[in-house]
Amino acid sequence: MKLFKTSKYLCLVFASALAVAQQQPAKPAAAPSLAKPADTDAKPAATPPAVSVPPEAVVVTVGTEKLTRAQFDQILAALAENGRAPTTPAQKRQLATQLGEIMGMAQAARKQKLDQAPGIQQMMAISTDQVLANVLSTRMANDLKIDDAALHTYYDAHLADFEQAKAVHILIRFKGSRVPLKPDQKDLTEEEALAKAQDIRKRLVAGGDFAAIAKAESDDAASGATGGSLGPASPRGKFVGPFDQAVFSLPVGQISEPVKTPFGYHIIKVEERKAKSFEEARPEVEKKLKPELMREAMDKVKKETPVTLDEGYFGK
Repeated sequence: MKLFKTSKYLCLVFASALAVAQQQPAKPAAAPSLAKPADTDAKPAATPPAVSVPPEAVVVTVGTEKLTRAQFDQILAALAENGRAPTTPAQKRQLATQLGEIMGMAQAARKQKLDQAPGIQQMMAISTDQVLANVLSTRMANDLKIDDAALHTYYDAHLADFEQAKAVHILIRFKGSRVPLKPDQKDLTEEEALAKAQDIRKRLVAGGDFAAIAKAESDDAASGATGGSLGPASPRGKFVGPFDQAVFSLPVGQISEPVKTPFGYHIIKVEERKAKSFEEARPEVEKKLKPELMREAMDKVKKETPVTLDEGYFGK
């Protein structure tokens, strides 16, 4: 019986597991929203191995090669370190099936002595180096620590990036808007929508009640029903460009000129704007600083092992 050597296939396993781990169930279409889609960095956690299967038990057999549960767990652990481990029994089974197919193809290739063909051994060595480079990069990122002084310095220098604003708005849609027409509603041209928005602004500046006018006139049904409210304070960058720019530049309490977005024309009033505290902003600061520090760490590794190319062959 020939036991499978884990390191030999790791590079191919990473590629196979990535396809499995990244499979996500379809999500229902969302209603039109001013907010941009949120970024997600959540990584799935690996499912603990079944305790009923001992580590030495063979869980995958391909020809003469055997893969034990302990070896398969090592692969899962390596993939988990890269945030790509399968999380469900079905995903694990699919990974094992794909791995088995790779092993079977490799056995067939070795029978044809393809592993001895010119250049193939060098390609195999490069594949191993690629796995090691990926593992090193991941571990460096996981081990990276950022001191409080650096975090505070970045926070103080980029305070505006951590501002939050609470605002209300009234939307007047025009032809082509992402917001659907209400029943029996006239489909305004852009010029007609702008004129209506300007008229509403005049009423507001003259002392009109923003909430009442929003309920009566806004084409944003969700916010209109609550007097134009866009909910709790939102961070910079959450809304579509022109709207976001207005929210974070308009003086608090002032009624904006009509602001055009793909949804229509907006009349905006900022009710509150303030920056997050350092502790509130800390996760964002770490997220922004980490890539820069990671580049510095990678540059250090590159300096320790410099690459030299022959100019006679590659040119300058």
